[in-house]
Amino acid sequence: MLSYPIGQSGQTVHLLPAVTEVLGAHRQKKWWQRESGGMLFARIENKDIFIVEATPPKKQDTRNRFGFTISKTASQAEIDAKHDVGLHYVGEWHTHPEAQPTPSQRDEATMSSRVRQSVHQLNGFVFIIVGHGEFPAALTILLHDGSSRHQLSAIPPRNEKITEKLASR
Repeated sequence: MLSYPIGQSGQTVHLLPAVTEVLGAHRQKKWWQRESGGMLFARIENKDIFIVEATPPKKQDTRNRFGFTISKTASQAEIDAKHDVGLHYVGEWHTHPEAQPTPSQRDEATMSSRVRQSVHQLNGFVFIIVGHGEFPAALTILLHDGSSRHQLSAIPPRNEKITEKLASR
């Protein structure tokens, strides 16, 4: 499990292994591979945000070598269904064809609009950009509050059994 503290808030974002498996499976390792992306769903336990699911790309999404646009219609239906089973939509992920990805201007605009246009009770959303290098260096984890983004840095893993138990609640 990869963990990322959120500044001085005391909150931590945790990526469960099932999430990093999905992200890793869609890395753009070949020159001809298109960008991929999806949504992030979490269980929130006090100050711990356990991202337990990263959805794969859908047929309705728009994908090319240097761009990804998620289908809003298909996404909203999935957000509603996941919410009914106790999972919270907390953001999105997508790939870039670079080893250590950096957000583009388009990424900045998308992150800001997602936070501002969504109805939620969160301080911000998590956005993950996946590069083709090795994890965790190939993951750029950002928290966006609607007006600015903050890059998060990984911390050493905690006791896996304890965090897996918390995340499964």
